Amino acid sequence: MNINDFLLHVNDQKPVLADTELYEFMCQLSLEARKITDLLNNSFHTPEEIQDIFSDLTGKPADKTFSMFPPFYTDFGKNITVGKNVFINAGCHFQDQGGIIIGDGTLIGHNVVLATLNHGFRPEDRGTLYPAPIIIGKNVWIGSNATILPGITIGKNSIIAAGAVVTKDVPENVITGGNPAKIIKKI
Repeated sequence: MNINDFLLHVNDQKPVLADTELYEFMCQLSLEARKITDLLNNSFHTPEEIQDIFSDLTGKPADKTFSMFPPFYTDFGKNITVGKNVFINAGCHFQDQGGIIIGDGTLIGHNVVLATLNHGFRPEDRGTLYPAPIIIGKNVWIGSNATILPGITIGKNSIIAAGAVVTKDVPENVITGGNPAKIIKKI
């Protein structure tokens, strides 16, 4: 098992069964991500050092316009893709095994949760993980304490209100808020 095999599997939205080689590989990558986020979160770093650490975490170069205020948490890291001029505020949690794509110019507020895995609904299937990507368009603003669930696409220029729980795709150029989130108005 290698990272490319794993990413092919989860990016095809195939389930990850408990007690399998694939699951164990994911757990090992989780340990690596926790080591890197511990380094990021437990001492001061310049903006350039944060970019370098984030690049190590994702396995992809962070653009020089990327910025983040730690702490930042992820249990994987290798399935995050970030555009240019992206800002991630303090306390965010990204569960990215299913894939997170963040478009250029996106602002992500404090304590935002992006979750790309779900468990099976039946009790005998609760150990199975079902990946689904989160795709965030360009110039999106996600307010503090929002939660975006697996498989969601947020259209360009939209705003997700603070505290929203996004359970359905969000079209372009709208403000969405509430739990479950609904369109509040067009912008």
